[in-house]
Amino acid sequence: MTVSPIYTAAPAEGLAEEQKIVFAALEELHIPFERVEHEYANTMEDCKAVSAVLGVDVCKNLVLCNRQKTQYYLLTMPSDKPFHTKDLSHQIGSARLSFASPEAMEELLRTPPGSASILSLLFDREHKVQLVMDRETRAGEFFSCHPCKSTGTLKLHTSDVLNVFLPYTGHEPLVVDLPRYEEDQA
Repeated sequence: MTVSPIYTAAPAEGLAEEQKIVFAALEELHIPFERVEHEYANTMEDCKAVSAVLGVDVCKNLVLCNRQKTQYYLLTMPSDKPFHTKDLSHQIGSARLSFASPEAMEELLRTPPGSASILSLLFDREHKVQLVMDRETRAGEFFSCHPCKSTGTLKLHTSDVLNVFLPYTGHEPLVVDLPRYEEDQA
């Protein structure tokens, strides 16, 4: 995967409307960032080259829902941790989790599959999506994610995400401890 040099400002052109809103919010909130542009990153494997350039792990972001499709969750976790629904279901008290449909992601977060991130919470003005953060991700010095389109990635200070950005969106993270399994570390 080809990854651009690191930039510290928003692109001057070629942004989707959602990306313009994200970069405008970061500017309004005085949140500094580093950013790279790259080919479409659809998998965590694709994000490894991006992580190497930015010097931080690109978070795994999953949009989930309960069986009735009445509760939605944005889970952010380390890319190298496996996701098992039973581990999360128990901690958040919501059985039978599944992946949200592309239509629900577009409606709730204005983002397609593979591009959701905490920055997408800017569009959840009705607070229909509960942010769920793995404790390891929350404890990291930096947080890295796509700005609503997975052809670019940002590196932010986690403290800015927690203390400035999330209060601005009105989202309070629910912190969970997702396990690492011995066979996953072999």
